[in-house]
Amino acid sequence: MFDFSPTPEQQQMIDKAAAFMDEYVYPNEKHMVPHRGLPDEILKPLQEKVKDLGLWAGHMPGEVGGMGMGFVSLGLLSEIIGRSPIAPYIFGSMAPDAGNSEILWHAATLEQKEKYLMPLVNGEIRSCFAMTEPEVSGSDPTMLQSRAELDGDEWVINAHKWFTTGAIGASFSIVMAMTDPDAAPHERFSMFIVDADNPGFEIVREVPVMGDHFAGGHCEVRYTNCRVPKENLLGKRGEGFKLAQLRLGPGRITHAMRWIGVAKRSFDLMIEYSTKRTTRGKTLSEFQTIQNFIADSAAEIEAARLLTLHAAWKMDQGDQARKEISIIKFFGAKVLHDVIDRAIQVHGALGITGDTPLEGFYREARSARIYDGADEVHRMVVAKQVLKAFKKERVTR
Repeated sequence: MFDFSPTPEQQQMIDKAAAFMDEYVYPNEKHMVPHRGLPDEILKPLQEKVKDLGLWAGHMPGEVGGMGMGFVSLGLLSEIIGRSPIAPYIFGSMAPDAGNSEILWHAATLEQKEKYLMPLVNGEIRSCFAMTEPEVSGSDPTMLQSRAELDGDEWVINAHKWFTTGAIGASFSIVMAMTDPDAAPHERFSMFIVDADNPGFEIVREVPVMGDHFAGGHCEVRYTNCRVPKENLLGKRGEGFKLAQLRLGPGRITHAMRWIGVAKRSFDLMIEYSTKRTTRGKTLSEFQTIQNFIADSAAEIEAARLLTLHAAWKMDQGDQARKEISIIKFFGAKVLHDVIDRAIQVHGALGITGDTPLEGFYREARSARIYDGADEVHRMVVAKQVLKAFKKERVTR
């Protein structure tokens, strides 16, 4: 029923991306600055090379400078890009800019697209996304306390947000706030574009978190009597949740696609080291425990990959694929963690040093079980979908 073998066009894309990674990306990982990414003098020329290859912004349509391809093709490309933490920046597909550009493409006015979307997709500016709040559970966004009130020709926003990724150095933020407290729960919120130089916008601090988070950090921010023109409303009033889902669904699958690349690189490092490292007169790969590590990792990576491509295929058919995306979110995060963990174990003490990328991968992997929805929430979504379908058809499909 499904054939995920690359087409000739997809294979050409994969080959070009893999060759670029070998020549330009992996050698420049040593220049990565924790919390800041690559210096512009290295990053910008590499981005131009990617654009010349036609591999820029795989998540966006061709009309705005992207590759204009479906989710399956994006998944195949993301497997390659995911192998390095700096590659998403180089290929123009790094969160939160990728998700923000998708929202702007679908919901922005022509004026908003010209001012914000085009320079964002081109890599001329960065952005941030403000939704999560420290006072309420991230698993229930209907509890968000942010408020936006219309005062004449302006919206006045008061909000306290955190984990606003990329805020330092961003040109603008997209913020979610309540505009209609008496409406149905999922119609109470709206999204707004706020320029970073707005006097009501304040970066309180960069929140210290596990992992080498990159450009702009994960920040605590405040919007205090923050006034924006009423035309800075993004989409329609009350569409905040709709736009958030528009952003989070593709965002979750893109994360899972990149995780395959991280897991595969970790797997390759594990195999390479196990075949050359000797102890007690044998290579590590000759010991049954290490062979079990290799076999389990191979099976889990392939399972996660096929689940991800299946979800991507459904999305290409116009399906929201909520159940499938939730499955790959919690299953893929576990596979990511377990494969990296085994690779570190095979490397022994070397695996917990910075001489390999494994310890950095491991720290980043722990947060994968939390961001864009905790594992437990996604399990609940899957269970509810399965139960609902069973009650309707009396059989699982």
